[in-house]
Amino acid sequence: MSDRKDHLVGEFPLLPKQERAQQKRKSLLKSGHALFIMKGYEYTTAKEIAAHAGVATGTFYRYFSDKRQLLMSLLEDQIEMLMPPEPKWGVRDPESTLAALLEAHDRRIKEMGLQRLLPELLAKDSEFAEVLAAAKRKIYDRILSGVKKAYEHNLVWKDLDLNTVTWAMMILAENAPEKMKQYGKQADYREVAKVICRMIFPPDVIIRLQTEAECKVDEIE
Repeated sequence: MSDRKDHLVGEFPLLPKQERAQQKRKSLLKSGHALFIMKGYEYTTAKEIAAHAGVATGTFYRYFSDKRQLLMSLLEDQIEMLMPPEPKWGVRDPESTLAALLEAHDRRIKEMGLQRLLPELLAKDSEFAEVLAAAKRKIYDRILSGVKKAYEHNLVWKDLDLNTVTWAMMILAENAPEKMKQYGKQADYREVAKVICRMIFPPDVIIRLQTEAECKVDEIE
């Protein structure tokens, strides 16, 4: 069990081995997921989750200490999916590649549904906020490493601070589609990708990447 899992979830009352018990636990997780999305975390109770799953309230507490543990179990293996995607540099068409990554990321987020709970959780659960912040730092470090390698290959602007570039890119990737929706525009990932790429690459590099043979990606990533 990882340190992160210990920190987020804690020790379960029971981890079932029999298939029937495993199915009950999975049913509780599925019901919790549905109710958290429908009602929000604060207004969902363990009793409601158990009823939705078709089991007694006591059965809920057989597998989970409380509703927080159930929610963190849902989020545990999906935290990295909440993070913005890591771009690929040195590909022939960086705008299209990044747009596809952003679109796929948004599709995964929507399928999860739990991102709607994040503002509520971050305001009330300091442990979860710390774990999410640590996950963001990890993806930031990975993206920064890629930008630095692209810099070494003379692909990015030479007069920009790479830490600031990475920070700005993460802000755009995380928030631009939602901001577009707030102003009545449909999320256009190609436009978001275009802005990010213009921020990263000088015009001549973009032209070169679009027209030349694809660079060796393993040298850039």
